[in-house]
Amino acid sequence: MPENRVDRSQQTLYGSESDNGLEATVSLWDLDFKLLDCSKRFKEHIGLAPRSDVSLWEAYPALAKPTLAELIHKVIDTGEPCTIQFDDPTQGKRRLLASRIRVGLLIVETNRAHESPSSEDNEKAQLIHQATHDVLTGLPNRRQFSAALTQLLPVTGKVGPALMQLDLDDFKPVNDTLGHGAGDIVLKLAAERITKALGRGGTAYRLAGDEFAIIQIGPQRALEAERLADALVAEFKKPFTVNGISLFVGVSVGIAIAPRDGNEGEQLMKAADVALYAAKKEGRRRARTFDPAMLIVVEQRELLRRSLRVALQRDEFFIEYQPLVEPPSNVVGFEALLRWRHPTLGVIPPAAFIPMAEADGLMREIGQWMLEEACREALAWPDHYTLAVNLSPAEFLTPGLTDRVSQTLDIVGFPAERLELEITEGVLLERTINNLDTLNTLNVLGIQISLDDFGTEYSSLSYLKNFPFDTIKIDRYFIRDLLQDGKSQAIVRSVIGLAHGLGMRVTAEGVETRQQAAWLQQEGCDRLQGYSISPPLSADKLDDFIRQGARDQSAATFDEFHASP
Repeated sequence: MPENRVDRSQQTLYGSESDNGLEATVSLWDLDFKLLDCSKRFKEHIGLAPRSDVSLWEAYPALAKPTLAELIHKVIDTGEPCTIQFDDPTQGKRRLLASRIRVGLLIVETNRAHESPSSEDNEKAQLIHQATHDVLTGLPNRRQFSAALTQLLPVTGKVGPALMQLDLDDFKPVNDTLGHGAGDIVLKLAAERITKALGRGGTAYRLAGDEFAIIQIGPQRALEAERLADALVAEFKKPFTVNGISLFVGVSVGIAIAPRDGNEGEQLMKAADVALYAAKKEGRRRARTFDPAMLIVVEQRELLRRSLRVALQRDEFFIEYQPLVEPPSNVVGFEALLRWRHPTLGVIPPAAFIPMAEADGLMREIGQWMLEEACREALAWPDHYTLAVNLSPAEFLTPGLTDRVSQTLDIVGFPAERLELEITEGVLLERTINNLDTLNTLNVLGIQISLDDFGTEYSSLSYLKNFPFDTIKIDRYFIRDLLQDGKSQAIVRSVIGLAHGLGMRVTAEGVETRQQAAWLQQEGCDRLQGYSISPPLSADKLDDFIRQGARDQSAATFDEFHASP
């Protein structure tokens, strides 16, 4: 076997020489216990020809005994290093340090009779384990993952390893609501589930946070990888129990096969990541195998991301306004809705670019522009009209929000009592003193606060108790089938009664028909918003809408306005 297959990182880790000047007795075995690499000292000491089919049991016959073989399998299964001692009829007492490393099993033989049988070996084992394993889960870490890909790739034949990228779904709410201690427990339990499902068919790694990876080697890898991925998705549909609480944390899996999807580590990782993105895009809690067509979606995504970074400087954002109406037809204000006109792709839906802007840290600047622009345009409205502006969670949690809002109102000269800021329940997941202080400070300034999309996220009555919102907005999800679904009717009635009992207004969004509007009016809903009243309007049409006196007109006037060219 060529000696140059033992790379420098292995020599550094194993030690090229022992303390007495001789090369260490080091060997590296694959998961089938076939010899991969070894030191010259090992060959001389063991006395076996350097052929590729040498097995661990030939080199160390004593390890074939059930008790010692069990220790070897335990090292492979758990990743915990172990010192194994046994008597050799010809060489006396022998001591092996066995450790799971990279793609197989590392064995370092230490036979110095003068040393304690455990002290230095245990220290060495601990150092190796800390350098190559994740502290929390005990799985091999990113360093081992990278080294394994480097060793396995490129392949020269048609069959190569399978790589799976795993990402936990709905893990962040666990940290946000129950704390990082509960999150750590879930990560440990997740690692156990992955290892159990994997068996001995490959190696699982923890890369970072809630990201894991699996490398499979062996025949029929594409089929086996998809089968394993489906098994993992099914396994993660079962709840995790943490401190007596059942938590549902799923998993999404992206699969890539070498050399078909990439024959270098970076290429294969990119393919698996693209497949993982596709799995999440399709609804999460599923597995997807890489397909070149997926790259088109990713490339479009990256094009949008690059364009988004310069959209504000290029003046590509604009605002549309949707009326807020007190039934039956009294306009009381407008909600400002952010829009992006891409120079080549046209108008991009907010759902496509706002999460991207939040992830890239762009919402502070974009939100500041939107607030100032909307306030300036609202100065031309009748004095009693309110302006509603959405605050994204990323924007709300940025330090200095209240100062920026206050300064914007002062610079523009827009009255604070005419501004209504809409936040979602996601903002309140971390019920910190700072979050409540921010809401209270905005309230003290005279700004109205609206709880948007109520009932669709992490609804909790404690939000309503801890902070007196001015308005609760019922999400369009409950309005869509309002006339046909008795459950939706019961929920909407309950929210209206609850809000009024707490001294809060209720706005129903997504009102699409006059029948829905009539039902909501009858139940006492305070404000309506939706296409039955008016679609979002550009600033120039908004001026016409206001000049026609829509505030005091009947629904027929709305129809007449929208029918006009």
